[in-house]
Amino acid sequence: MKVATFNINNINKRLPNLLAWLAAEAPDVVCLQELKAEDRDFPAVALEAAGYGAVWRGQRSWNGVAILARGAKPVLTRRALPGDPDDDQARYIEAAVRGVLVASIYLPNGNPQPGPKFAYKLAWFDRLRAHAASLLATGAPIVLAGDYNVVPTEADIWPGHHEQANALLQPQTRAAYQRLLEQGWTDALRSLQPTGPLWTFWGYLRHRWPNDKGMRLDHLLLSPQLSGRLADAGVDRWTRGEEGASDHAPTWVSLDVRHLSAPGARSRGAAAPPGPRSPARRASGARAARPRRP
Repeated sequence: MKVATFNINNINKRLPNLLAWLAAEAPDVVCLQELKAEDRDFPAVALEAAGYGAVWRGQRSWNGVAILARGAKPVLTRRALPGDPDDDQARYIEAAVRGVLVASIYLPNGNPQPGPKFAYKLAWFDRLRAHAASLLATGAPIVLAGDYNVVPTEADIWPGHHEQANALLQPQTRAAYQRLLEQGWTDALRSLQPTGPLWTFWGYLRHRWPNDKGMRLDHLLLSPQLSGRLADAGVDRWTRGEEGASDHAPTWVSLDVRHLSAPGARSRGAAAPPGPRSPARRASGARAARPRRP
């Protein structure tokens, strides 16, 4: 199962880009962020024609999230992050697809900091960790995918940057992400490529893309039930060079979900997940760049 996350940065404006990528790469599950479209304007018909069922929560301006499934309809389980009934920002959606629970996450940016936007970011992160802990407790196979608006370490941004004041790099932001990982989640891309650039975002200004001055903002976190099933991961960089591209590139993992057991099945004698990958497999796993399609 290939699961991808893609901040599309306006789904209707970039629908041709999205459809071209779906046709070229054929992901099984796609988590989208920053739809910038109300529910009624979501292009469900065009996506269905491309072979994808969808669930979504739209919103005008900067938000909106969705989950797509190739040849299937995701089973919606949640349309909002719990913990604050007054929060009406469309930043979280969750669904089951072929036995795997998948969340599409659009974590707040937090700029400028300090200030109310940064406080909202950290509070949202606290709510995400609380919900993530409850999901882990179910024992289900889970992928938390999305634009986390976090640069986890200095290895995840171009060398020589001057972004020290950016909310994405603040010690509180990085600590919140680390505390999430410490619950037992696996940062899929970094687990396959521990060192080196893995950019997923290049800003539109200051020639960030042509100069390859990127950041890693888009992450796929795997529950323990899936971490041993991670076969491959990468970033489809070629999309960022297309006309009208989003400033993010799709980021994905490939999971071996054959014989995936329901929670608790192992205690009843079901086979254990595949063991660790061989060193050769690990070395070839995370492909940060893919050839551009003709």
